[in-house]
Amino acid sequence: MMMSTLSSMTGLRSVSFSSWFELYAAFSTFMMLLRTAINDLVPSQVRNFITTKLETFFSNYYKSSNQVSLTINQIWDDYNNKHNELFQAAYNYLPTKVGQTYNSLKIGKVDEHKDLMLAVDTTEDVVDIFEGIKFTWRLDEGSEKEQRRDHNNNNKQALKLSFNEKHREIVMDKYIPHVLKTYEAMNAERRILKLNSWSNGYWGDSELSHPATFETLGLEPEMKKMVIDDLERFLKRKEMYKRVGKPWKRGYLLYGPPGTGKSSLIAAMANYLRFDVYDLDLNSVYSNSDLMDAMRSTTKRSIIVLEDIDCNKVVNARSPQPKEELDSDEDAKQDAKFEDAKVERITLSALLNCVDGLWSSYGEERIIIFTTNHVEKIDPALLRPGRMDMHINLSYLKAKAFRVLASNYLEIRDNHPLFEQIEELLERTEITPAEVAEQLIRNEDPDVALSELLKFLSERDTKGQAEKAN
Repeated sequence: MMMSTLSSMTGLRSVSFSSWFELYAAFSTFMMLLRTAINDLVPSQVRNFITTKLETFFSNYYKSSNQVSLTINQIWDDYNNKHNELFQAAYNYLPTKVGQTYNSLKIGKVDEHKDLMLAVDTTEDVVDIFEGIKFTWRLDEGSEKEQRRDHNNNNKQALKLSFNEKHREIVMDKYIPHVLKTYEAMNAERRILKLNSWSNGYWGDSELSHPATFETLGLEPEMKKMVIDDLERFLKRKEMYKRVGKPWKRGYLLYGPPGTGKSSLIAAMANYLRFDVYDLDLNSVYSNSDLMDAMRSTTKRSIIVLEDIDCNKVVNARSPQPKEELDSDEDAKQDAKFEDAKVERITLSALLNCVDGLWSSYGEERIIIFTTNHVEKIDPALLRPGRMDMHINLSYLKAKAFRVLASNYLEIRDNHPLFEQIEELLERTEITPAEVAEQLIRNEDPDVALSELLKFLSERDTKGQAEKAN
């Protein structure tokens, strides 16, 4: 019985192997015939097209299911302790993407920023959607062992950016530049502006706390709009300056009587652009090399100011020279006018080189401003376009600018019965915005303040008429 069963099983196994072999032989023969038929009937171009499409399909399928990550370390170079700017940018950018669903954020106050700061914590991922693509961020502070070894834990922090493999090109070409650009704009908006002054071979800085804005300036509306439009054009023209081969800078000459608002306009420009200010007194510069060091030490996105430039002899308009001296070195003669011949002083040519020469190429996105009460004293070489591109005459106060001051100091938004008389006197009286502001600030009551101003203007007008009569 057992022998019979074993014999049956052996026969069944033989039949099974035989059947599988016949099936494999038939399938192989079919595939060979099919391949021959395809090669004979389907053109090679069509076959290549189908093959390419299939490869693309399976490649995209692989990528769509493949998540990759980039690690952005806080310290780029451990040996030199160089910080990674991209880490700082992303660290400040991510809190702007955090909504109410996030429960873990850091908050603090940093000296160089005027607002409260938010930062990413390690307990939650931060999701950012850019051009419809999902990007996931997480802050990694290192393992517990690394944290114990590094008490400050500054060198171990890193941000990990996770995304789909198929978006790698968008990450490198668009998303990361977007993070950096956003951070730069945020940093410019919230940071405290600096006022720098040159002394003993270095720039000392302090906070620029001047509150002037274009809204508060007692400036003619047309001139105010002209300045703002010019600043906006300057900011947008980086590529144009590069294309024509010029340093990305612009020069302004502010001139007019004392008290007409030159310093306030500079502060308003700095607050509008969010540029630091470098106040350079030429009398504190003792040589051409010292001048070059001062200019080279300024940063981009800054305003370099030379106030009351007419007070320095080097920029004074040169008197006509005798014919026999025309071929001599005029700049050397200008230097010789200084009383202390032992001290090497700056030359006009060096100053011109800083404003519109090779030295002017240090940094970019810079504005150079000259101020003077006596424009006629300035050497014309300093005032031509390319050096001082825009000349702004800040003259005596007139009717339209007075309305701005009345609104700022007395909060008069509409008309007032005394406006017509005051404006009539302003049109024929030489009075500066500073003088009018001083009269308005003396009384909080608008009626009293304007009455006192009217009296002041009437007295000034009477005095002026008497001087003309004599």
